[in-house]
Amino acid sequence: LAGLERKKIEDELAEKRKIIAYLENLLAHTDKILKMVKDELTEIKEKYSDPRRTKVYVSPVGQLREEDLIPNEECIITLTFGGYIKRMNPKIYHQQRRGGRGVTGMAMREEDSVKIIRSVSTHDYLLFFTNFGRVFKCRAYEIPEASRISKGQAVVNFLQLASEEKITAIVAVDKSIDRNKFLFMATKNGIVKRIAIDSFKNVRKSGLIALKLAKGDQLSWVEMSTGENDIILVTSRGQSIRFLEKDVRVMGRAAIGVKGISLKNQDYVVSMDVIGTNQDKKEYLLAVTENGFGKLSKISLFKTQKRGGSGIKAIKITSKTGPLIIAKIITERNNDLIIVSAKGIIIKVPLKSISILGRDTQGVKVMKLKAEDKVVAIATSIESL
Repeated sequence: LAGLERKKIEDELAEKRKIIAYLENLLAHTDKILKMVKDELTEIKEKYSDPRRTKVYVSPVGQLREEDLIPNEECIITLTFGGYIKRMNPKIYHQQRRGGRGVTGMAMREEDSVKIIRSVSTHDYLLFFTNFGRVFKCRAYEIPEASRISKGQAVVNFLQLASEEKITAIVAVDKSIDRNKFLFMATKNGIVKRIAIDSFKNVRKSGLIALKLAKGDQLSWVEMSTGENDIILVTSRGQSIRFLEKDVRVMGRAAIGVKGISLKNQDYVVSMDVIGTNQDKKEYLLAVTENGFGKLSKISLFKTQKRGGSGIKAIKITSKTGPLIIAKIITERNNDLIIVSAKGIIIKVPLKSISILGRDTQGVKVMKLKAEDKVVAIATSIESL
C-alpha cells in the first residue's frame, strides 16, 4: 500500500512539472499568449452566439416608482357598512342569467353588508368622501388584494377617520384625467354642489373639507362631470328631478351648496348621477329596489326641470318592490350589472337581460333574495368580465 501511494504522488508531481514547464514557456512568448486568448474568445463566441437578451441604455432610465412594478389592470373595490375594504380580481365572478341567486362575495358578520362597490383600474387615484363632508386620497393598488370570501381590512387602517365618520362615496381619478373637469356632490337632504377637481389635487393624510354640511345632513354622492352635463337626483319613494349642471355655480371647498330637489313625507335622496351631453338616445336610468326589482328607462323620458323642484316619478314603488335603493345612468348595455345583497351575496347579470320600461312601472325581478335579505349596492363592469 505504501508503494502504491508513493507511485501516485510521483505521477502527480510529474504532471505538475509538465504544467509548470508549459506555463513558463507560454509566459516567455507573447505571441503564444495572444493566440491562447484568441482561441478562448473564439470558443466563447461559437458557444454563446444567441442574440442579446438585455437592452443596453447609454443614459440613465430615471427613477423607478412603486407603480412601475404594478400592472395597470381592472379590479373591483368593495367597502362594507362595517368599514371593511378590499380589492378583488373581477374574473372571480362568472356571468349568470337574470334572476339568479349569485355567489358569496365575502365572509361578513350578520350585522355587516356591502355598502359601495366600484370597478376601477389599479393605477387610479381613489378619492374617499365621508358623511362629514371630508375627502381622503390613495391609489387603488394600495388597497390589499383579497379573495372573494375574505372580508378585507378595516378602512381606518388606511384613512384617518374620526369617530362616527363613514365613507359614503368613492371616485376613481385616472392620472390623465382632464383637470378642467368637476366633481358634483349631493347630500341625503337634496343639497347639491359643484367644485373643480383640481381642488383635490393635494389631499393631506388627515383629509380635507369637501363640503360644509347643515345640521342633520350628510354628504352621500360624488360624481365626475364636465360642466356641460345634466344632473339627476332620485329619492327612496321613486321621485326624480333632472336639471342643468351649469345651474349650479362652481364653489369652493368650504361652501354649503344649494337645493337640488324638494323632499316630502320624510323622503330622502338615494341616488345622484351625471347625464352625458347629447346622450338622451343612448343613455338609460337603471333603477334597483330593496327587494330585487329592477328596470331600465330611457333617459329621454326625464325632461329637464328647474333645480329645486319636487320632480317626477322614476319608478313605481310598492310593498312588493320595497323602497328604491339606487338608480344609475347606463350608457353601454353590453356590460354586466353586479348586484350585492346585505348578506354578502353577489350576482352578475348582463344588462341586456333587464327590461326597458316606462317611468311609472315597478320593473322585473333581477335578483332572487332569501328571507330577510335585501339589495344594498350595485355596480357595472368596465367591460364584460
